[in-house]
Amino acid sequence: MSAYQNMSREELLQLQETLNAQYQDWKAKGLKLDMSRGKPAADQLDLALPMTSVFRQVSDFKCESGIDCRNYGALTGIPEARRLMADMIGTTPEHVIVYGNSSLNVMYDTVCRSMVRGVMGNTPWGRLDKVKFLCPVPGYDRHFAITEFFGIEMIPVPMTENGPDMDMVEDLVSHDSAVKGIWCVPKYSNPQGYTYSSETVKRFANLRPAAADFRIYWDNAYAIHDLYEEGGDKLEDILAACEEAGNPDMVFEFCSTSKVTFPGSGIAALAASAANIEDITAQLAIQTIGHDKMNQLRHVKFFGDIDGMKAHMQRHAEKIRPKFEAVWEVLERELGGLGIGSWTKPRGGYFISFDSMEGCAKKIIAKAKEAGVTMTGAGATFPYHKDPQDRNIRIAPTYPTQEELAMAAELFVLCVKLVSVEKLLQD
Repeated sequence: MSAYQNMSREELLQLQETLNAQYQDWKAKGLKLDMSRGKPAADQLDLALPMTSVFRQVSDFKCESGIDCRNYGALTGIPEARRLMADMIGTTPEHVIVYGNSSLNVMYDTVCRSMVRGVMGNTPWGRLDKVKFLCPVPGYDRHFAITEFFGIEMIPVPMTENGPDMDMVEDLVSHDSAVKGIWCVPKYSNPQGYTYSSETVKRFANLRPAAADFRIYWDNAYAIHDLYEEGGDKLEDILAACEEAGNPDMVFEFCSTSKVTFPGSGIAALAASAANIEDITAQLAIQTIGHDKMNQLRHVKFFGDIDGMKAHMQRHAEKIRPKFEAVWEVLERELGGLGIGSWTKPRGGYFISFDSMEGCAKKIIAKAKEAGVTMTGAGATFPYHKDPQDRNIRIAPTYPTQEELAMAAELFVLCVKLVSVEKLLQD
């Protein structure tokens, strides 16, 4: 197939007529497909169903420390759950606090606490004239929603295949004391699926921030979400790197089992230095007497240890890998060589990032929705929903069935072609 840019106006008009006819045929199908969020499919959720009955075989509800998990106590989580979550992200249990089901809730709480009470004795952010966060783009819309909610100014930082533009990060962090944090999805980033290189992790650990209360918000959401049993990306331990660099307090690391067991009833964790944990638990003790220890124990009984959790994730990979590969096949077959789009091929995580021609993303998503496929809104992967080039689209392949995904992918590439032709004719 020749690149669209090489076609004459007459050829483009003829192609537009053909594509429009195909699009009308798709609209007539009356599709109602949802690819808007990175949710596990029902067959993935079924994998964890045996966990709901683990207590039928258990009569002792005490954890290793002797606390009855049905009662109060264990503010930072039961020991075996702290160990399991530490192993999940490659750190040690003493760094970990186990929370309820949602890491997003923990991130919101962490920002809120910083606004109201400050970080380790520093001035509460809410009393400052200006608070800023660095936001690698394209990035995770829910991160941006939290900082926007609290009125924090967001500064976009371009992503590379090795992580954020660290020259820009180092410059901003070291010269502006209003910069209090940076959002990071360091492994299989949302939406591009990039994993931060060892050099990037090292440069993060060696930051010299102007603000004493600057923190790296390290959302390690896809730590064990490899698509392939062999060849998954490797991520360096940021906590160990920060300790080695003499910056042990500079990072908050977040994780959860939301896409491992049940998103609505998993367990989440925060990992940080001893000083950070002391600061956090002093305030956490006012907020709660303890999180759901029965659910923590349930997860430990179900997995046993990190090896059991990784084996479980291989079963997840067997279900979602064919979906990613099906999307890649359609993209390559229908768009390869046309010069109207590019896409990522991550080895894990939940998303594929697609870049259209400049100024086309909103129209592509609108056309897809008009024909019955709902996708993440254009601009969602940028602060304030403003993609300056209007080109990034997040593809979430996991939730639809294989049959639905095949239809959605074919319709999507048709919309890309149609909008691209319209763009070229206008130009």
